[in-house]
Amino acid sequence: MSKVYIVGAGPGEISYLTIRAQQILNRAEVLIYDALVDRCLLDLVPATCVLVNVGKRGGQPSVPQSEIDRLLVEYAHTGRVVVRLKSGDPFIFGRVTAEIDALIAASCEYEVVPGLSTALVAPLLAGIPLTDPVLSSGFAVITAHLPDDLDWDALSRMPTVVILMGARQLGEIVAQLLKHDRSVNTPIAIIRWAGTPEQQVWVSDLGRVISETAQVELSPAVIVIGQVVRLREYLRWGISGSRTDRDFTIDEPSKSAAIAGKTILVTRAAGQAHEFSQLLRSHGARVLELPTLEIVPPSSWQDLDREIASLGDFDWSILTSTNGVDALFARLHHVGKDSRALAGIKIAVVGKKTAQSLQQRGITPDFIPVDFVAERLVSTFPVAVNGLKILFPRVETGGRELLVQSFTDSGASVVEVAAYESQCPSAIDPAILLALQDRQVDIITFASSKTVKHFCQLIGTSLPPDWQERVLIASIGPQTSATCRELLGKVDIEATEYTLPGLVAALVASGKDNS
Repeated sequence: MSKVYIVGAGPGEISYLTIRAQQILNRAEVLIYDALVDRCLLDLVPATCVLVNVGKRGGQPSVPQSEIDRLLVEYAHTGRVVVRLKSGDPFIFGRVTAEIDALIAASCEYEVVPGLSTALVAPLLAGIPLTDPVLSSGFAVITAHLPDDLDWDALSRMPTVVILMGARQLGEIVAQLLKHDRSVNTPIAIIRWAGTPEQQVWVSDLGRVISETAQVELSPAVIVIGQVVRLREYLRWGISGSRTDRDFTIDEPSKSAAIAGKTILVTRAAGQAHEFSQLLRSHGARVLELPTLEIVPPSSWQDLDREIASLGDFDWSILTSTNGVDALFARLHHVGKDSRALAGIKIAVVGKKTAQSLQQRGITPDFIPVDFVAERLVSTFPVAVNGLKILFPRVETGGRELLVQSFTDSGASVVEVAAYESQCPSAIDPAILLALQDRQVDIITFASSKTVKHFCQLIGTSLPPDWQERVLIASIGPQTSATCRELLGKVDIEATEYTLPGLVAALVASGKDNS
């Protein structure tokens, strides 16, 4: 039986994750996580890790606590490394007691790994100290999930009150504090998405906050009430991580980044979206990741292994993705060979990432088309194509037939071998589907035609017919754009350099044009 790790994820970004937590995530075999956990943390687990989203976000569907308890015990008995990942700190309103009780009852070993609690981090990132020699000798931290159970008389006497899970109960919170003699002039700060690029801060007082937030989406938020909120104006400018402010009396939203505050849905292969997502986050975007491709072995290795045994017969090999590079070297290793087996063959690659993957294995590509488009390989090839024998390890189904046809028409002999398969995941993440249905997504990015096709397959008929009108569609290049137009009816943004950094640049440029 394995150990179950109950891990605190901190407030949001990976930069606030503890080293111990990262070490455990790096070797997780089963990850059971909450809805508020930042998606970038999922990229820290191995590609083979089983991911189980159990929700746990106010007002939205989630797995019952009893079912989570059962899952923890069931997976622990499989002998795998099980991680239960919770937002913030597990022991701060994390409902962890029931999970530990279930593990103890089943004789499962467990370890609790602390995380930075949003109760402490959110005020800090907003520039609000919870204690002060003059204004606050102490503070209370509560959850407003069940406001009728709270001692409002005692809370009204506390100099500073920090409230978690209180955005939907704001009216009741204010009413109770005023009822128990808290002044209408008492400052209040609402910190939404603390510790993420889309952090927002609203500042008001108990007398005005309800009317001023009537049309504003506040959840998920940490609420701070007390005179220490006034210190924010003196302290916030030096706070690391301070983000967009929306103070009713002072600031307008920041426009320092063209896509800051936008929610961007990234459709990529499972486990391959991290770098792209980080680029978007560096510009202030909120990123959701939807795996639309699962990279799996082909139906048979027979053809690739046969051609590896006769590599000396080929003049060139073409590699159009990092998946092709990974598969080729995995099979070389399987038959007891390494990069030296490719010494007598020249290699052409498509894309910077493919080139980097090859270079990491000690091989410099002999040719890379400058515009990163596979179909331009023939017209820009550095030698005469006629008479060449070319090995093309590729995706088993759904690849670009034009590339092979172009080389064949020019007199080359192209041997295609299945090196991997990319299939559609079995189901869409419920949290992503809910974000789409609730119109929380501003932009959807696509990096291949297959991601477009699989996206459409995953959403099926679960979205209203006019959903495309409310989001921007961003494509990495002409081939992907053609599929977007065919299946989604439009393309709003297309990269001029057909790479993921090029797509980021196009998104930023588009945001500036519309600002």
